[in-house]
Amino acid sequence: MIGEPVWANLGGTLAQPHRIYLCGRLVVSLHGHRVEDAMPGRQGRLTFAYLVVNRGKAVERDELIESLWGDATPSDPESALSAILSKLRRVISPARLEGRSTLRLELPDETWIDLDAASEALHRAEAAAAQGRFLDAWTPARTTLHIAGRGFLTDHDAHWIDPHRARVTELYLRSLECYGRACFEIGGAELAGAERSARSLIRTAPYRESGYRMLMEAMTAAGNAAEALRVYDDLRVLLREELGVTPGESTQSLHRVILATCDEDLEDLERD
Repeated sequence: MIGEPVWANLGGTLAQPHRIYLCGRLVVSLHGHRVEDAMPGRQGRLTFAYLVVNRGKAVERDELIESLWGDATPSDPESALSAILSKLRRVISPARLEGRSTLRLELPDETWIDLDAASEALHRAEAAAAQGRFLDAWTPARTTLHIAGRGFLTDHDAHWIDPHRARVTELYLRSLECYGRACFEIGGAELAGAERSARSLIRTAPYRESGYRMLMEAMTAAGNAAEALRVYDDLRVLLREELGVTPGESTQSLHRVILATCDEDLEDLERD
């Protein structure tokens, strides 16, 4: 469909007629038709998104009013909310908005939601990696990477969005770790994927040491052990100057291994 997101077909969604994308710009496709622009403006889209992420519980009207307007509530918030809900009900079929004083969004069983798909895929990827099945981890880790990498509701801002953004960021970081590890263990041409993942980890979470270790390992495997030692030094300086601490034992241990490898290579050269 024209205008459909790049990742519209991730996770087997072709078999599911209803799709909701919470990562990136909000997209709601019901029976193959995009309906988010038919919702009653920004408040309507925010209402729908809030009800989607809270669909496992009944939502009080006061809670919904607070989530939509915060401290900037209109003069008659109840009437404003009623108007939004009335318009929403007309455009979200076959989904249903149940209740009056409390509200619950009922989605068809075959509805696919990108955030749920990302969480489930990461679970499968991490489980496979923990068992050493890195080929099986590669695809689901990449699925989560591309979904979570879009961010959460990037076209909206509201106080309730922040915890979900933090959750999506954590999914993204974990998928980078898992995908990078899978690439490293598979080796060969996939080593470049490990290095890219490591650099993205460092850029996104500069105090997360796993990115530095992954980059050090990938560089060493590619024959660039000296560059790997420079990565360690960059981390050591960052932690000392910003936090007054040293790298963790796992990172220091990897540094010692790489340093010993460099010393052995130097001794071999001297003997030759």
